[in-house]
Amino acid sequence: MRKPVSTSEAPRAIGPYSQAIVASGSRLLFLSGQIPLDPATGEMVAGGIEEQTRRVMENLRAVLSAGGAGFDRVVRTTIFLLDLADFAKVNEVYGGYFGASPPARATVQVAALPRGARVEIDAIAVLE
Repeated sequence: MRKPVSTSEAPRAIGPYSQAIVASGSRLLFLSGQIPLDPATGEMVAGGIEEQTRRVMENLRAVLSAGGAGFDRVVRTTIFLLDLADFAKVNEVYGGYFGASPPARATVQVAALPRGARVEIDAIAVLE
């Protein structure tokens, strides 16, 4: 069984997908990739890769919260970057959201991201 998760504190889905899905039999929360859209305006945030990464992480925080979790429950992420030259800056912002035990992750460079974003991150969290 799966249950969609939605919050107005993160950008609404811009396609046929949910912000997140709870897989009730496994107690897992699967978060769709977040890009740096301001949930209040639906527009990309101003600034460079640090500001974009911070907005992505805040969007993830909002969806995690709506699903009953926090960053401490995240077990896996994937970071999609337009340019791997941004890796160190993204890593610095991203790392500030996790404690001493960050989740497993993959980071890949992609040809393009929705709405001209430079970063997108998805996540999987374990629910209590």
